[in-house]
Amino acid sequence: MNNQTKIIVYSLLVSAVISSSFQPVEAQAQIPQQSIRWDKHSLIFDGKRVVPVMGEVHYSRIPQDEWREEVRKMKQGGVTMIAAYVFWNHVEEVEGVFNWSGQRNLRGFLEICKQEEMPVVLRLGPFCHGEVRNGGIPDWMFTKGCKMREENTTFLKYTTELYRQIYSQMQGLQWKDGGPVVAAQFDNEYRGRGSYLMALKKIAQQIGFDLPFYTRTGWPELKTPVPFGEMLPLYGDYADGFWERSLKETAGNYYKAFNFKAFRSSTAIATEQLGKQEAKINKGDEAYPYFTCELGGGMMTSYHRRPYIYPEDAYSLAIVKLGSGSNLLGYYMYHGGTNPSAMMSGNLDDGSAVYLNENQRTQATNYNDMPVKTYDFQAPLGEFGQKNPHYFMLRKLHLFMHDYAEVLAPMESSFPCRQDIEKGDDSHLRWSLRSKDKSGFVFINNYERLQQLSAKKNVQFEVCGVKFPQRPMTVPAGAMCIFPVNIDGIRYATAQLIAKRDGKIYLEQIKGIPTEIAVDGKVLKNVKAKGIAKPVYKNIYLVDSKTAEHLFLQEEGISVEQKNGSVKSQTSKSKKMVQMMSLAPSFKKIKEAEGVRKITMGVQKVAEEPSDADFKKAAVYQLNLSPEMLQGRKLLQIQYRGDCARLYADGKLVADNFYNGRPFLMGLWRLPADCQKLELRILPLQKDMPVYFPREADVTKEGEELVKLEIINDTL
Repeated sequence: MNNQTKIIVYSLLVSAVISSSFQPVEAQAQIPQQSIRWDKHSLIFDGKRVVPVMGEVHYSRIPQDEWREEVRKMKQGGVTMIAAYVFWNHVEEVEGVFNWSGQRNLRGFLEICKQEEMPVVLRLGPFCHGEVRNGGIPDWMFTKGCKMREENTTFLKYTTELYRQIYSQMQGLQWKDGGPVVAAQFDNEYRGRGSYLMALKKIAQQIGFDLPFYTRTGWPELKTPVPFGEMLPLYGDYADGFWERSLKETAGNYYKAFNFKAFRSSTAIATEQLGKQEAKINKGDEAYPYFTCELGGGMMTSYHRRPYIYPEDAYSLAIVKLGSGSNLLGYYMYHGGTNPSAMMSGNLDDGSAVYLNENQRTQATNYNDMPVKTYDFQAPLGEFGQKNPHYFMLRKLHLFMHDYAEVLAPMESSFPCRQDIEKGDDSHLRWSLRSKDKSGFVFINNYERLQQLSAKKNVQFEVCGVKFPQRPMTVPAGAMCIFPVNIDGIRYATAQLIAKRDGKIYLEQIKGIPTEIAVDGKVLKNVKAKGIAKPVYKNIYLVDSKTAEHLFLQEEGISVEQKNGSVKSQTSKSKKMVQMMSLAPSFKKIKEAEGVRKITMGVQKVAEEPSDADFKKAAVYQLNLSPEMLQGRKLLQIQYRGDCARLYADGKLVADNFYNGRPFLMGLWRLPADCQKLELRILPLQKDMPVYFPREADVTKEGEELVKLEIINDTL
């Protein structure tokens, strides 16, 4: 057994998540107990450095019977650790009545993670945010007359009971017990005194929490610090933000997230509540490993601002963070979800029902008006578990992080290019180097969201004692890649290193860049991809991007063509899609919209979302679905124009959407089994709405229309 195979077998994060076949493992009695420590570089599992992929998923936003399948999808995507909020008001909406049943069953979710050998970081609150009502703090808590998120007796008393209840759910499931819970986060986006966070940790430990490490969000900087080593600070960055008050296309400082830099924190996260963030390295950061917990896997839409996120946005962010020195990529979100129904009774003053979404009228988090049901987040795995393009795109990066963790983790980052840039700066190629001794990786990012960066000509690198390629090359516009230098016998390659399995090294050919591989004293030029069936040199295989994204992945509709080892779509999938397309639902407009609603500005001085009363005046379409359409795992795809829309099953709200040009989706298997009536309500677009719509949204004319209905499979 070679050293690489030993790592795959022995390390939890390897064996549990990305096996050589990438198939879900069967249920196990317990997770193998391993020692976990950290230093300034990385986490260390039983003496082996790991570079985890952490994916955020909110179990209480997903039906319980879907948990196992969705955890397995995350594993197949390369996620090696799950992060999950425990929203206080999801489990104690009524004071003293804890509800851990159904999709709120934390213990049930943790048991599945244990069986699937998936480590979990629990984000405990009491404040979580997560775009939920009051940031997760129950309504009744605001009647107690105490300040929230402070060291006062009343608030800490109720927080203690919350933590005690959470502990009862995870008892016996901590890492030391062979369970999945490897760490816990205290509060979120906190900027006050470190003593408050330490008070939360003391409460947790007194109750029985005993975990390998604890975390906090590393932004903004605390007024007073926590003692060193008590909590690892975790950072983040996003491609865009629904929270921006501006209605311009490229508002905020998000362009900075597309450039390599030593500065770990973000100047753009939660600006609506935290204000302008200073771009500086917080004191003492260098002594901690560089980890993220909120690297944008997508972005939600708020009512006033509706970003349209591209797969390249997420991939570029990940490349940049890795190249800047991060040794844990934590995506927020990796899996979208749906807000559960509130258990609170009664209606709001305007006649609307009580919902668990954040809006400008809620307490503690009155920053943004969010959809009442959907929390899709345009994530790699969407609201209904659909696999979006960046699920596969990011996966090839996760393969690299997994197979080369021990090599990559101790490498320091250096930044040959300027770190402080302006929006759309096209003056130079953005790149960084991670290196140790004479080995390294060159990270390239010639991409910035919604900016047209040019191809960079006459590019040649001189790093780690190696100058390459032999002749200067052109890096195409939009190129994002990682080149190895003195790695596994390869002196250099102008192709991306993807994986190493069973002694075979896999490289991805980068579109527009001639592949040059220097190995064994030779320089192979203009190498053509031959797939996984035939090496281009000894144990070196060169594959195209599609094959790299699906490497070692077996799934319905994807096969490896025997002749050249490239990825091909199966004919059966095409036939299946044709069959589903033939099941096109019909629809009929049964009611015209009753004029246009008056858009009011909320307490945050941005447009307020419509109320239940507003939707009573919306245009109404009756949707007709045959029994065949409701069989199996199918999605209803709704193409429409309008301000926003809601879907009702027998009069009950089941889904909603803020229009931004993307289709409105609904997982048909989640409809009531005896559903008799399906209605779509659409509010019309208005002239000069105080809303940011992306360029993909058609807002050229007022009004609304249902354009098309389709039945599609759950992999887009």
